[in-house]
Amino acid sequence: MARVRIPISPAVEPARRSSRAGGERGRHRSVVPPAETSLAKPWIAQALLQLTNQATLRRVLGVARSNDVAIDIADRVVALMPDAAVTVVGRWTIEVEACVGDAAELDAFAAALTAAVAEPFDLDGEHHAIDLAIGIAAGPPGSIDDVRLAEEAEDALGQSRIEHGPVVRDLSQADPMVGALALKRDLPGAIDRGEMFLQYQPKVHVRRQEVASAEALVRWRHPVRGLILPSDFIPLAESTRDIDRLTLWTIEQVITDQRRLRDEGQDITLFINISGQLLSNAKFVKRACEIVSASDASLGFEITETSVIRDPVSAIANLNIFADHGIAIAIDDYGAGLSSLAYLKQLPAQELKIDKMFVLQLTSSNRDPLIVRSTIDLAHALEMEVTAEGVETPAALALLSVMGCDMIQGYLISRPLEIEAFCHYMRDHRDAALVDSARATFRAGVFRRVA
Repeated sequence: MARVRIPISPAVEPARRSSRAGGERGRHRSVVPPAETSLAKPWIAQALLQLTNQATLRRVLGVARSNDVAIDIADRVVALMPDAAVTVVGRWTIEVEACVGDAAELDAFAAALTAAVAEPFDLDGEHHAIDLAIGIAAGPPGSIDDVRLAEEAEDALGQSRIEHGPVVRDLSQADPMVGALALKRDLPGAIDRGEMFLQYQPKVHVRRQEVASAEALVRWRHPVRGLILPSDFIPLAESTRDIDRLTLWTIEQVITDQRRLRDEGQDITLFINISGQLLSNAKFVKRACEIVSASDASLGFEITETSVIRDPVSAIANLNIFADHGIAIAIDDYGAGLSSLAYLKQLPAQELKIDKMFVLQLTSSNRDPLIVRSTIDLAHALEMEVTAEGVETPAALALLSVMGCDMIQGYLISRPLEIEAFCHYMRDHRDAALVDSARATFRAGVFRRVA
């Protein structure tokens, strides 16, 4: 079984990186945090920049030096756009946030950002052209939230990779109130029209320093409304009884994507979220088991505590049926609902995922570390591995490592990626195993919030 090793050093605070040309490279600065909007600049703009010629750079510069190119790009953006907040969020990806006044200023921001990275880069005395996909999303306050802004920027980035040019989403043009009735009408045909797609977010095993598995996340790219968030269409799918068909489609698509990963030498378990409504649906359980049994897939189902509490007898019985068919069971969002030890000990679960609401406050709260540590100890006593969701900072990673957390998932490691980008991600980190961990991308220093 091929594994992708990801060197990480969670317990060591990285030293400031020095320029290979000599002098020390200054830390990035963010003069105006993007959340601090004003009457003059009320819009929040988020841009994602991602290298598209990394293979060429690797061949020319070598693996170790090419791993740091994203920081060179971030340095230039900070120098030319000092009011922006710049973050290196992955080996090849940079996030830029700024405040703009309106649609005209959004266009100016996009043009300035594109111009800033268009000129060749001086990399250790040699000039190299760097090709970037650029996706930008922005809108006025009240019409968007952080989740939608991030999702739209990611979707624009994906479109940019296809169109080979910057893509800008003006979210002020869309109706902020999603029409539930219109979506209900469109949802049944969305699968047939090819509007649904999957993204994958990896889970990294802390001690083994490798991608252990990944979570499949379903998305809806509506032809008129753009990207529809799961929080908007999953409840509709449950109310219209389309959730079973959507979930069966997801299982089949995940099996197809897993075959592609295996063809590239990557054999990892892929997890699928299962609605609580389906845990008492005997027809769905039977069909899901038939699909999995007909394949050689290595799948896992993620279920929430509350989904079991709805109908515990049926849910526990069906979860055991899934387990008997070789499907791994993970308990998702643990702690977000009413946790019940009575049900927890009866579930055939191999993994427990701590809800991100505790992880995000891990280093700034007195109580959350106690809850997380006790949850880890409890899960280990029940012979389950523990995954921490929403890991976004090196400090949280370091603390979770000390606590004995088994796996981490979150933007510190990777954003959710469509299958093409996820395959690239897995290939990149297979290469990362060839370099010294002190120089590899997934050391904590690459994921610092530049400020």
